[in-house]
Amino acid sequence: MNVILHLGLGSFHRAHLAVYLHALRQSGDTSWHIAAGNTRPDMAETVAALAAQGGAYTLETISPQGEHRYERITAIQEVIGHTPDLAGLIARGAHPDTRIISFTVTEAGYYLDAKNQLDVATFADLRADIDAARQGRPGPTIYGALTAILRARQAAGAGPVTLLNCDNLRHNGDRSRAGLLQFLDLIGDADLKAWVEANTASPNAMVDRITPRPTPAVRARVLAATGVDDPAALMGESFIQWVIEDRFAAGRPGWEAVGVEMVQSVDAYEEAKIRLLNATHSCIAWAGTLIGFLYIHEGTLDAEIRQMAFNYVTDDVIPVLDTPEKPCPLNLAQYRDVVLDRFSNPAIQDTNQRVAMDGFSKIPGFIAPTFRERLARGETIDSVAMLPALFLAYLQRWHAGQIPYTYQDQAMDPAVAHAICDAADPVAAFCADAPLWGPLAGDARLVDAVRRASARVAEFVARRTPA
Repeated sequence: MNVILHLGLGSFHRAHLAVYLHALRQSGDTSWHIAAGNTRPDMAETVAALAAQGGAYTLETISPQGEHRYERITAIQEVIGHTPDLAGLIARGAHPDTRIISFTVTEAGYYLDAKNQLDVATFADLRADIDAARQGRPGPTIYGALTAILRARQAAGAGPVTLLNCDNLRHNGDRSRAGLLQFLDLIGDADLKAWVEANTASPNAMVDRITPRPTPAVRARVLAATGVDDPAALMGESFIQWVIEDRFAAGRPGWEAVGVEMVQSVDAYEEAKIRLLNATHSCIAWAGTLIGFLYIHEGTLDAEIRQMAFNYVTDDVIPVLDTPEKPCPLNLAQYRDVVLDRFSNPAIQDTNQRVAMDGFSKIPGFIAPTFRERLARGETIDSVAMLPALFLAYLQRWHAGQIPYTYQDQAMDPAVAHAICDAADPVAAFCADAPLWGPLAGDARLVDAVRRASARVAEFVARRTPA
């Protein structure tokens, strides 16, 4: 038996990787299954429900046309309960049957700054895991957990393993690998670092499926449609995509048989997804929140917000991703329209709260590259400037305690964010923040464009907010 150990039993994994492996198993190839657990003591009720159900759960998918489908997903055959010492995860990761260790910890969970260096100074939990690893103990960050698992695997002589990043992160395999190797340098474990370099692969992958946080309504619909009362039920859109570089250290499932695209390079797919889909998603969430919407579909169906997103992609993104020198293999205009169609699906009930999170990771990761490329070519940045202007207005609302939900941002230093909003010139302070903008920080062209965009955002909000 070949096993994928997955770290992170959240909704996205269960609506994505697990679904593809389930489809492969349903086709008759049962040579792989998933063992999964969390590195932190969260989702306790969901994990307990999954354990009681033998790892099975019901996935509801809803198309933009309103078609509901229900499927029992059974690819997870081992549910590993959480303990502070991560003993179950370590034991499974050290077993020779485990060929792939995959993970979903969100973009901010990699603690990388604009130069792809571990931001040790900012994150106390990362510093704590470095101290723990120096003493031979595991920790809950992805690096603390992987270090403990790989130490055990090396000691057991269990052989090579692939580290498969399933998060929405540009160059996700390369970057998480770089973070892990830096972590090993910081803890002084040169022997393990050499073993990792020789015995692991970290292919880049592009993942895509909108998967909102499950609500009681999902469980109720599943019960009504299937007769199964499933506390681990979840819902996602009907669209699904996964593109993976075919670089594995110890074999892999035959995913291409069930629709996964196995390629030499994911770069073009990744850039299209991050800039056309992810940045647009954030644009709609920030703009929608500013005028009182709670859901993504409300903003997407709003003509003004949809036009902001459309202009951003059409004016500034497509021209830098599809050039005569480097033509894109995707039809980007068609991809843009599919994305907006997906976002307008009211049945998904995807919240602005979920999509608006982690702006301090999304500006440098999703948005700043378009600024750099447009400016390097001497081109305008008026449309893309609307996105950071929207986020700054959103941040100022957060600063004033006026966001109608809890804003989560693992990469944000609250003191820095409050200082930006308290500055005499918030636009200049925002555009001078090096973690957000890297080499563009303080650039007069950036400041000018965001200042003009901020005026447009203020006018939009004033006009759309009831007196």
